[in-house]
Amino acid sequence: MKIRQPIVTFVGHIDHGKTSLQDYIRQSTIAKTEAGLITQHIGSSNIPISVIRKICGNLLDKLNLKLTIPGLLFIDTPGHAAFTNLRRRGGNLADIAILVINVQEGIMPQTLECIEILKQYKTPFIIALNKIDLVSGWQSKNTLLIQNLNLQPESVQKILETRLYEIVGRLSELGFNSERFDRVEDYTKQVAIVPVSAKTGEGIPELLMVLTGLAQKYLEQSLKINVEGSAKGTILEIKEEKGIGKTLEVILYDGNLKQNDTIIIGTLSEPIATKVKALLEPSQLKDMKDKKTKFKKVKEASAAIGVKISAPDIDDVVAGMPLMSCSPDEIEKAKTEIKREVDEVIIETRQQGIVIKADSLGSLEALIKLLKEKNIPVKKASIGNISKKDISDAQINYEKDPLNTVILGFNVEMMHDAISLKNAKIITNTVIYKLIDDLEKWQEEERKKQETGEIDLLVRPCKLQIMKGYVFRQNNPAVVGVDILAGTLKVNAPLMKKDGKKIAEVKSIQQDQESVEKAERGRQVAISLPKVTVGRQINEGDILYSAIPDSEFRKFKELKKHLNQEEKELLKEIAAIMREKNPVWGI
Repeated sequence: MKIRQPIVTFVGHIDHGKTSLQDYIRQSTIAKTEAGLITQHIGSSNIPISVIRKICGNLLDKLNLKLTIPGLLFIDTPGHAAFTNLRRRGGNLADIAILVINVQEGIMPQTLECIEILKQYKTPFIIALNKIDLVSGWQSKNTLLIQNLNLQPESVQKILETRLYEIVGRLSELGFNSERFDRVEDYTKQVAIVPVSAKTGEGIPELLMVLTGLAQKYLEQSLKINVEGSAKGTILEIKEEKGIGKTLEVILYDGNLKQNDTIIIGTLSEPIATKVKALLEPSQLKDMKDKKTKFKKVKEASAAIGVKISAPDIDDVVAGMPLMSCSPDEIEKAKTEIKREVDEVIIETRQQGIVIKADSLGSLEALIKLLKEKNIPVKKASIGNISKKDISDAQINYEKDPLNTVILGFNVEMMHDAISLKNAKIITNTVIYKLIDDLEKWQEEERKKQETGEIDLLVRPCKLQIMKGYVFRQNNPAVVGVDILAGTLKVNAPLMKKDGKKIAEVKSIQQDQESVEKAERGRQVAISLPKVTVGRQINEGDILYSAIPDSEFRKFKELKKHLNQEEKELLKEIAAIMREKNPVWGI
């Protein structure tokens, strides 16, 4: 057993400086140590503890910790959402995260997404409050933050303090207690905020100090691995390499992998078994994202590390899938384990719920976790673009479950054959939390439409007065002019007198000699009432009310948020009339 370096992932809103921070640290290590001490792998940089000591100077001594971790493994994930592919069974592959926030812009949409996913995976994180050099009046004097901060004019310190506490307040709303790192009283209960500049390097020694201290103090037990055991890893990306073909960019988090080893990889159907044709690493200190970077073959790789794998028969592999090595006689056992892991995320079909699609297994898992927290049921969850089959799966339950006849697509598009939309709503976005916000907003609007439609089917509350001098016909049917005093009168509405005695249903309504379906407060209209004689059942000047059935009154109580104040008051008046005869009417 050995202690591996903690896996550290940088997350945050686009252009807030994730890669710039890493670049500064990588350049610092080259400048302050002999060339070649830092090693760069696929999507990762291995920062040895000796390099961290040199950057931090005597700051590490203040931790009073015996450092046993060999260093830190930085994972460079392109795109704000790519870190969801850093997955391991039931959680996130990262041991700790650096959430990068631009001090000038604060918490942005993608920052919120990162916070939500970190919360779901229970991944501890530190905030790097970047670009402090852009604070108005800031003077860069040295890289040690607290010393430099105390040398700034009071007005500059005040600006930084205001920006920092705006973020503290916002994080508090999101359920996190946070504070500037040097004021943190308990690192298990507070998120540390380290002001930094990726441009000048200010605060980076403190950032590495806090990161190293937290990893050493709280993560040591979880970092123990068996370097001789089976390799376990997660696929970050699949890429075509000239002269090699399709390759897998993998982060190994456990065990040891050698050339010619048998590996089992998850797919959307059955796991595949293949052999490692070649293990590739970029040339020393070269950036993997640079197209000019050349790769060299290595015979083996041990966790924790990033490595590129060349292997046959990997066409069906997608990002975020698990991978493990095994001996030839354990292939079936390994396949069962990998399939179980994939099946925990992929949902084939359930009776009710929405359909969700995502670009990778990691982002699909993150989306499912966030939907579960919101109690939104998922009927089907899979990877890839939205297909005709997905639309059919969503539409099938429309009659029973219209509010969940939805397809959510994260980072995916519509396939060409998926254009016949009928009773299914498609919502896509590249930010997971925005996707869920859009879903909830749509569901609320649809719910309102449904409930408003239900109200339209009920007898609406109405109060009217028969106008004097406007009896157009005495009976068969009686036709009288009325003044709508409150509410809405509709055709077929039953009417009653002030004592609750029912009179008749409104057969028709005429306004300006034209038939209308309804008339609202302030209108004067002519109505026809069958089986009524003016002078017997009704008289000029009478006040009439809509005779709302008991069951419909109770329904109004359920839907009262869609009623205006006048309608609510009128319903109380009608209830009071009805309860004169029946005290429990409408209760």
